[in-house]
Amino acid sequence: MPVSRSTIGTVFVGGALSVTLAALAYPSMLGIQNASSNQSRVIASTQWGPLTEADRNFVVFVRSAGLWEGPSGGLAMKKGTTVAVREAGRHLVIGHAALDANCRKIAPELNITIPNQPTPQQQGFLDTFKSDTGKQFDSDFANILRVTHGSIFNTIAKIRSTTQNTLVRQLADQANDVVLDHITQMENTGLVNFTQVIFQETTPPKLPSSQVTPPVPQPGAPVVTLTVPPGLPTEGVPTGPATTPSPSPYPTVR
Repeated sequence: MPVSRSTIGTVFVGGALSVTLAALAYPSMLGIQNASSNQSRVIASTQWGPLTEADRNFVVFVRSAGLWEGPSGGLAMKKGTTVAVREAGRHLVIGHAALDANCRKIAPELNITIPNQPTPQQQGFLDTFKSDTGKQFDSDFANILRVTHGSIFNTIAKIRSTTQNTLVRQLADQANDVVLDHITQMENTGLVNFTQVIFQETTPPKLPSSQVTPPVPQPGAPVVTLTVPPGLPTEGVPTGPATTPSPSPYPTVR
């Protein structure tokens, strides 16, 4: 869904918090039509600890976010008019590739279906970046992504402080480092309008679920993979704490 200049303010106001809340409802479209509104409800007992609705939804959200924020970083590397914007793009590409790899690893272990496309709203943000040029690109890139990362940062903290699942905890640890780095990179551009950003983070409008829900992947469809382009230097870019190849089994909750 392309975003015209006349509607960018409305979509930007939606910000990541709306995307976050809607993405958390995504599993209800995967055969769980009567999902509880209680995010602490345990939906599975795994060898890594109980898995709650919030845990599952967090994995889905991190995956969905990367599907548009990673490509946005690639656009910034090509279209950014300043060194700081291009550097922020490099951090997005590398950081989200690392998060995506972890999501793709733990999702099948926890029996979580993850999307292959971002939400229509997220795609709208990406299309805006594609159509932007010059300084307008720089400004939209820095401010929209500062809103989206600032909003999910609060969700990460809540998941990290409440989850009993070791795989989800590791993903939250990693996401905390990566997202904080991306917030800092956006601020380093010198283009963030903090008054506007904070307002958009704290007062998001309610949007139709069709705009903030990622499409359900087709059965058997290849899993989309975010990768770092060959030759792109990764030095100085936080990708989160290293995760253990085989997490220690957690006692099954009965």
